[in-house]
Amino acid sequence: MTTALIILIGTIVTYVIYRASKVVYKKWPLPFFHPLLLCPLILIAIIQLSSLQPSDYALSSSLWTHMLGPATVAFAIPIYKHAPLLRKNITIILTSIAAGTLVAIGSSLLLSLVLHFNGDLLISILPRSITTPIAIEVSKTIGGLPTLTTVFVIVTGVIGGIIGPYVIRLMALKSPVARGLALGMGAHGVGTNKAMEYGEQEGTFSTIGMIMAAGMTLVWAGLLIPSLLQITIL
Repeated sequence: MTTALIILIGTIVTYVIYRASKVVYKKWPLPFFHPLLLCPLILIAIIQLSSLQPSDYALSSSLWTHMLGPATVAFAIPIYKHAPLLRKNITIILTSIAAGTLVAIGSSLLLSLVLHFNGDLLISILPRSITTPIAIEVSKTIGGLPTLTTVFVIVTGVIGGIIGPYVIRLMALKSPVARGLALGMGAHGVGTNKAMEYGEQEGTFSTIGMIMAAGMTLVWAGLLIPSLLQITIL
């Protein structure tokens, strides 16, 4: 079987399972039926029950991976359309994202200590609250394992995408700024996708939150994380 045919089959199978997961979630909107949770679980089950190797599936679904870049760039469109609104709220955005990134790093460190993570696990979990491409670079910078970091990022995004709307409803957040920044900071790409369901403004602020959180975490990676790791080790 040629590589092109493998990629075609993997792309179609992944798409069909994801669409089916969305139908299930629409009919039964329960947290554990969320497409971003149900779809990966079904794919994992298929891989486990068949002779397919994870590396083979990664190759077969590589088209979707490559589409992540253009999809991320497309977020620039709503940012451009709502540029005046972003400038008006720039102080709130900067303050919220600065606080959010610090809380994300601190909570990751606390979680790793509670779970008795050490070494590679401890370092790799710290950048879990930013979008995958930047998280990988931060992980490399501080001496973590990018593969582990990717797993932590995905888990964070999926959990944030599932519980985010419940938190927003519980806290009665009505402002597009608050909704968008909370989802973008807390669940990066997954949260931004969820924010788009609320409205274009929420999606715009979520995109800004996701991008700025990545940038600020890069700064903390050089200034703050090494010191935290030294204190933890000591």
